[in-house]
Amino acid sequence: MLLPVSVVIPAYNAERFIAQTLDSVLAQTFTAFEVIVVNDGSTDETQSIVEHYLLTDDRVRLINQSNQGISATRQRGKAAAKGDFIAFLDADDLWLPHNLEVHLRHFAGHPKLGISFGRVEFMHLDGTPTGVLSTSRLQGIEPEHLFYENLLTTTSNAIVRREVFDQIGGFDVDLCGTEDQEFFLRTCCFGWNVEGVEDVLVRYRITAGGLSSRLDLLEDDWLRFSDKVKAYAPAVVAQHGAKSRAYFLRYIARRSLRVSDSRTIGLRFMRRALKSDWTILLQEPRRTTLTLLAVCCKPLLPRSRPSG
Repeated sequence: MLLPVSVVIPAYNAERFIAQTLDSVLAQTFTAFEVIVVNDGSTDETQSIVEHYLLTDDRVRLINQSNQGISATRQRGKAAAKGDFIAFLDADDLWLPHNLEVHLRHFAGHPKLGISFGRVEFMHLDGTPTGVLSTSRLQGIEPEHLFYENLLTTTSNAIVRREVFDQIGGFDVDLCGTEDQEFFLRTCCFGWNVEGVEDVLVRYRITAGGLSSRLDLLEDDWLRFSDKVKAYAPAVVAQHGAKSRAYFLRYIARRSLRVSDSRTIGLRFMRRALKSDWTILLQEPRRTTLTLLAVCCKPLLPRSRPSG
């Protein structure tokens, strides 16, 4: 018989935060779950820290592998999962104690709900709150909304019904940055509902490093993402491609605030965003205008907080 929930935690050189992350899972008010940590070739103390948890809680499992990247690591964890629902949690993020309880209540009585998610609270690297919450759409989600942006913010915010994976497969290993957004979009395109709840359920740690600081790679990944979507939802790309690209270029401009002291980079991406589809100024005037003002005034501003 399947467990209700399998929690998959991909971990690469995660010694700084993995204990806090595991503690946040083991503190859940809903307790019928297993935790699968997939150690993706870490060279630090990640493995030994997780091995300590193996001795203290038999719900925790550890899989060690050579370094294969985030998508393949999540896939490895999912393949080993025994649960009716698969939950993902990055090794530096945290769950609030009622996370699983809220999501399972959301799934109850909604047989076409494929992915449940909630609000995200952003925190600084040291774990202190920024005071900023995600503001994404939660209800009435159509494929184009998931094409425009990653409404879930982070894979740590996703609880997925097992049947979704059985029908559509898993994360695309050819993508590195948009693999979660593409999976959420594909889920919606194949007839499953993707829907959120108002509860704040995840704390997402902001870091300046990682893929989000390598702006030169982000757009290439988005282009691959768009090509993937075109293969199974050509009408979505044809109708919404220009606007989706505009939103993504605005996103890169916003990310540039964290990783560069120059306003030139952000302005370049904002110009291209408005050239792709200037109507984002009308549809999301506040976020678009604030991003434009922020990149223009970058030399005068302290390090930026996320805009949601």
